[in-house]
Amino acid sequence: MGMDENGNVYGKRYREASARESGSLSGVRCAVGLMSGTSVDGIDAAAIEIREGEGGRPQIRLLAFENTPYPADVRAEIFALFEPSAATVDRVGRLNVLLGELYAEAALSAIRQAGLKPEEIAVIGSHGQTIYHAPQPFPSHGYDLRYTVQIGEGAVIAARTGIPCVSDFRVADMAWGGQGAPLVPFTEYLLYGESDRTLLLQNIGGIGNVTVLPAACSPEEVYAFDTGPGNMLIDGVVSRLFPGMSMDIGGAIAKEGRVDAELLGRLQQEPYYAQSLPKSTGRELFGSAYVDQLLAYGEERGLSANDLAATVTRLTAWSIGDGYRRFIRPKHAADAMIVGGGGSYNPTLIGMLKEELEPMGVEVLTQEDIGLSSDAKEAVAFALLADYAIAGRPNSLPGVTGARRAAVLGKISY
Repeated sequence: MGMDENGNVYGKRYREASARESGSLSGVRCAVGLMSGTSVDGIDAAAIEIREGEGGRPQIRLLAFENTPYPADVRAEIFALFEPSAATVDRVGRLNVLLGELYAEAALSAIRQAGLKPEEIAVIGSHGQTIYHAPQPFPSHGYDLRYTVQIGEGAVIAARTGIPCVSDFRVADMAWGGQGAPLVPFTEYLLYGESDRTLLLQNIGGIGNVTVLPAACSPEEVYAFDTGPGNMLIDGVVSRLFPGMSMDIGGAIAKEGRVDAELLGRLQQEPYYAQSLPKSTGRELFGSAYVDQLLAYGEERGLSANDLAATVTRLTAWSIGDGYRRFIRPKHAADAMIVGGGGSYNPTLIGMLKEELEPMGVEVLTQEDIGLSSDAKEAVAFALLADYAIAGRPNSLPGVTGARRAAVLGKISY
């Protein structure tokens, strides 16, 4: 494969990939992104083509996308690791390698679907599976420690595919005092920014997060934060109360329920919503213990399963609207919100979100409404983040995460 002047074994592959020509444009390379979110639905794999556009902004073409569900027993093992007392080093270590194997298979499958060979892929970017995220400083031995754990070994992915793999993106940002999340706003700025409209990019995965792109903004003007639970509480309630189901497909369960105003009001008092920016959250707050409390309260109130599903669905929509009212509208009145992630396929949730935002003049659209893919969006982002990392280019927005400086995020395995 060769080495560049810095001893970088990747150099020759990268230069060759960048030198390939497609049509009349040069500087084209291909990359694969892998994403597994807090909902633990499976592995998203996107193969993309990247070329340089005007002003140095990349232009992306999606070549292939696949979602590979986790085997049921693997999904159960991952959920077990969300409880720190169960996440022993042997279990974490073994699952870290197992997920690396599964991610490698997902990457190779997406490459085949794109009609490419592994040697035609410049780099793989893998987010990994988050099992713990602690972005708030933890005082210890005179240090303020921030830490996070993503599994899915990048060295295994690189070994099985023969392609350099960038993984473990969050820790470099946290080392510089950042939250380590959200990371996708960097790519959203590159791909979605407009000169005459202020856009909100809302992802609804297990957790909801929003990126604010003011009209004609610079990178320093972009900001983003986790709005709160996305599908996590909905999935938690449905999986407990409807045996054999892991999510509310199409929002059908919530659609038949009634929002309980008293429970909703109680849930809206969660301190996270008022916490100042930057901020991020995860399963540590809105996980199984939170669902336990919801179910206990629902039983006490005599609420039906449909009512509970409707109430937590409304909470997700409300939390997004609350984030807009509290942190965004006072500075940047938005023209439109573009929704991605699994929640964008829930018409009941999207309907509630429109009720929250459209009275304030914000049009609510999905990625599909603008001709893109909600499913593929975050996997595409990690392919692009890896493309920047492997070239040694900063790929973070410190104004989003609260870090003291921009950094090159990701660890590279060859």
